Amino acid sequence: MNLWADFLTNDDLLMHKWTHYFPIYERHIERFRNRDVTLLEIGVSHGGSLRMWSRFLGPYAKIVGIDINETCKLAENSEVNVRIGSQADPAFLDSVIAEFGVPDIVIDDGSHMMEHVNATFDHLYHKLPKNSVYLVEDLHTAYWEEYGGGLRHPGSFIEKSKHLIDSLNADHARGQLQPDEFTRHTSGMHFYDSVIVFEKQTLASKRDMPIGKPLV
Repeated sequence: MNLWADFLTNDDLLMHKWTHYFPIYERHIERFRNRDVTLLEIGVSHGGSLRMWSRFLGPYAKIVGIDINETCKLAENSEVNVRIGSQADPAFLDSVIAEFGVPDIVIDDGSHMMEHVNATFDHLYHKLPKNSVYLVEDLHTAYWEEYGGGLRHPGSFIEKSKHLIDSLNADHARGQLQPDEFTRHTSGMHFYDSVIVFEKQTLASKRDMPIGKPLV
């Protein structure tokens, strides 16, 4: 069953998702199905999406949600874990990693406040392993002042991501920009309506890739 069919037939806990998110999820998360992976979803709400990820990824996946609302613990079952704390608290994030391991998939559906989105990304992204995915959704709030955003606002995650495009390609900037950790370990960035997906490096080293030869 694909995610869209699962959503349409869901009679478990409530979930709220925009319909155009489902092809994005499947494009970037499908390859993790039936594998020993850890998914961390930031923002639990009613818990429906955590249950959906459990059904979609299969019995070998660890599903972990975090939220500041204590009632979100009610979403827990034998396949789903929920921990209570702030996504902007590095010590709390580290405690979740210490308990469940470094996630292979991160989905930020939390507060949608730019300060929190930025802080979570800055703390978690560099910890993720090769072949991992970091997905930030509901980024329309990056254009809303009440969420710390605004068009071309320097503190918005959209603006941060625009600069990260240059970091992704720093190897080719002829000295105008120095490669950094993001350059070395990021294989792709994907921009969608209200969503950005980052994919961590899938090869041993991007800088070792030959120019003008097929990749094998």
